[in-house]
Amino acid sequence: ECSNSFFSVCVLTVGGKKFSTTVDTLTNREPHSMLAAMFSGRHTLYQDSDSGQVFVDRDGKHFRHVLNWMRDGVVPTLSDAEYLELMREAEYYQLLGLVEGINSALNKRKEADDLDTELTRTDIIKCIQSERVRFRGVNLSGLDLSKLDLSFVDFSFACLKNVFFSRANLQCAKFKDVDAEGSIFHNATLRECEFTGANLRGAVLAGANLQSANLQDACLIDCSFCGADLRTAHLQTADFTNANLEGANLEGANLKGAKLINANLKGANLQRAYLRQVNFQNTLLDGVRLDGANLHGVIR
Repeated sequence: ECSNSFFSVCVLTVGGKKFSTTVDTLTNREPHSMLAAMFSGRHTLYQDSDSGQVFVDRDGKHFRHVLNWMRDGVVPTLSDAEYLELMREAEYYQLLGLVEGINSALNKRKEADDLDTELTRTDIIKCIQSERVRFRGVNLSGLDLSKLDLSFVDFSFACLKNVFFSRANLQCAKFKDVDAEGSIFHNATLRECEFTGANLRGAVLAGANLQSANLQDACLIDCSFCGADLRTAHLQTADFTNANLEGANLEGANLKGAKLINANLKGANLQRAYLRQVNFQNTLLDGVRLDGANLHGVIR
């Protein structure tokens, strides 16, 4: 039950779990987040007609951490796997402060650990001062490479598991056949990158610029592309099973033969996209724009 008064008590049901808080808590710390928008009074909430409880269709496992962040700005101490799960929730609710806090906590942990990598962030910075940089087949797993200029760097065949590329400039970089499972490309520049055959399972590419990028045959299962720019991207036969593409721009993209089983395309732009033989089984298509799209042989 919830009214729009700042200090009124709200009862939310998130994935079947009940939480009590206030409008002030949900709107004050991150005023530009999805949660703040939901309780701003400008939007219609999904409320139970009998109890008045607000329903949110997300996994409730980590929502207590989301609420604690909104209350006092504290990032919990979790395992790496749980941090990645919480990252997905923070990205969904557009809590950019919590995303940065999780990144910071993971970075501090990785700095303290004796990582079995072949190069350090400092080594990378020294290398990219050269004109032609190649890290083909190198193990860089777990490194923080966020905010670096890595444009045109060749990472082909490298191990990039759980690497942080947030806000990095990776324009025209090569990621052919890399293993980048669980890596973070949040708000990264990836224009015209090559990801053919790459394993990006569970990677976060929310807000990334992937215009004209080549992700043919890539494993994109469980990836987050929320709000990403994928205009004219090459996505033939890519596997987007369970991926989140809510609000993504795929105008003019080539998705021939792609798998979008159980994917979330709510509010996505697929105008003039090439969708022949795309598998849309159980795909969420609410508000999707399909003007001028080629839908021949689509599987529904």
